[in-house]
Amino acid sequence: METLDLKKLIKFYPDKIGREMLSDKPEMRVALMCLEAGQELKPHKAPMRLLMYCVEGRGTFIIGEEEVVADEKTCLLCDPMVPHGFRADKNSRLVVMAVVTPVD
Repeated sequence: METLDLKKLIKFYPDKIGREMLSDKPEMRVALMCLEAGQELKPHKAPMRLLMYCVEGRGTFIIGEEEVVADEKTCLLCDPMVPHGFRADKNSRLVVMAVVTPVD
């Protein structure tokens, strides 16, 4: 068993997105991304299923052509090869846990 204390893993940087790989296994990858207010992870595609969980803060999530404003304890699901990304609101830091699984 593995226990991760997210409070200890959250790290912000003024000039880049904080990224911490929490688990990197063939069947599932889990990453923690920490954005200062206004920072953005530009939309991109991946050949995997994705769950984005808003751990802390508030931001706008882009999935395909849609934009969803979400805050803490919100999950967003994304199918493979659909563009996705997110940005922290101008007045809020944003912490997102991304869970990625391969497509069968």
